[in-house]
Amino acid sequence: MEDYEHAAMADPFASAVSFFTQLVCDLSGPAVLALPHQDVEEMAAARGRELARLLLQAHLDLRARHEEAELSALDPCSRAALADGRTRLERGHHRELATIIGTVRVTRCALRSPGQANCYPADKVLALPHERHSLGVRRLAVLEAVRGSYDTAMEAITRCCGKVVGKRQVEHLVQAAAVDVAAFYAARIPTPQSADVLLVLSVDGKGIIMRPGHLREATRKAAERAKRTFRTRLAVGEKAGRKRMATLAAVYDADPAVRRPHDIIAPPGGRSTARVPRPGPKAQAKWLTGSVEHDPEHVIAAAFDQAQARDPQHRRCWVVLVDGARHQLDLIQAEAERRGVNIHIVLDLVHVIEKLWAASRCFHAPADPAAEDWIAVKAARVLRGCGQQAADEIRAEADHHKLTGDQRTAADKACQYLNNNADFVHYDRALAAGWPIASGVIEGAARHLIADRLDITGSRWSVPGAEALLTLRAVISNDDFPAYWNFHVQAEHRRLHPTADQANYKLTA
Repeated sequence: MEDYEHAAMADPFASAVSFFTQLVCDLSGPAVLALPHQDVEEMAAARGRELARLLLQAHLDLRARHEEAELSALDPCSRAALADGRTRLERGHHRELATIIGTVRVTRCALRSPGQANCYPADKVLALPHERHSLGVRRLAVLEAVRGSYDTAMEAITRCCGKVVGKRQVEHLVQAAAVDVAAFYAARIPTPQSADVLLVLSVDGKGIIMRPGHLREATRKAAERAKRTFRTRLAVGEKAGRKRMATLAAVYDADPAVRRPHDIIAPPGGRSTARVPRPGPKAQAKWLTGSVEHDPEHVIAAAFDQAQARDPQHRRCWVVLVDGARHQLDLIQAEAERRGVNIHIVLDLVHVIEKLWAASRCFHAPADPAAEDWIAVKAARVLRGCGQQAADEIRAEADHHKLTGDQRTAADKACQYLNNNADFVHYDRALAAGWPIASGVIEGAARHLIADRLDITGSRWSVPGAEALLTLRAVISNDDFPAYWNFHVQAEHRRLHPTADQANYKLTA
């Protein structure tokens, strides 16, 4: 140990050079030459990471030596100017830093003064985080945790970096990494588009299974009041009361695409091959957001903020796709009125067709091919702007077959759905104007933002944990993560060192 310390004092890189020399000797030795490639590969990877750690440690030790020499050469007045009046120099303060190549020790000097906390100039110069995990480990923790469970994230980090972080620490790092998402998007200016490009908004909700203490108050009380029919499972129509609704929103640009009803729905008997259906509008510059912590009006306002940034003069055509949820509709209309923007609300056609499929089972067996033709006729009627007529036909057909109340429930629900949303099913106008009429973008977002990660088996979420993952998955889906991470690193530095000279600390966007 004495020889090692003496060598390190003489040359901080001596240990790394010695390790490298030994590694070369081992790889060229007769014992290793006889090994299969996978053993050599594993050996080179493990010891290569240790070599990288030793190099980083040597660099930090060299910087510590330079810092000590520079601070020792300063007079008390210069030290006071550097550290807000602290003049007493104390050497040999250490802290650990867990990095992507292993844990290293950072040695730095402290400037001290009675009654004041220590000042560590090296922390500012190195941009060290407050806690022991480096920004590299934090970034890796985010990228792994948003893809799978915290257990698999920790295992992936351990395979790559060694044992530098635990499961609960990964969860904490992810939450800390999401704190600047709102500020990041508030500071961004979207690429402008011409006035003929559609501006499309869509909103949806999806439940997330929460821990009992993190449910909304109304949901918690409803779950406490509910009486179960069975002890071991839910009866038909019963809910466990374990979910908290997250609100999702999408904003995107799209070129108009004029179509006709038969471009959307195949006529009875199937589509002819003589004419290829015209494609619908394609989403461009898609932007997603969501929240389980905030109420729907907050998310809807954020979506309108994004749309407003894309079209501040309200020169473009704003199309809003909805699924018929009355509460969301009211919030959307109120937000549009508050901003003085004219919006065109369109009911998602997929929801309409699902209602028609449910209604078809009132008149056809589940496997009856005639049901498909029945739906094609009714859907084509709706697409021509005759939703009320389609509802009247369904009711008349139910009367003709003398269906009882239970037998015609699905048919009545489909008719009621069309009647309640009569103002938003003018698909003839939407198709002629080239608007989108299906909310596939937001439905897909509900799947890949929430279902693919937050609905994995056994997950029970706290509000902060679910919110962090949801917002970070949205940032990654928007292809904004590299820019966001640079923004977050700079914001974190300003929080830790508010008096730092920002001109001397800049990161490229």
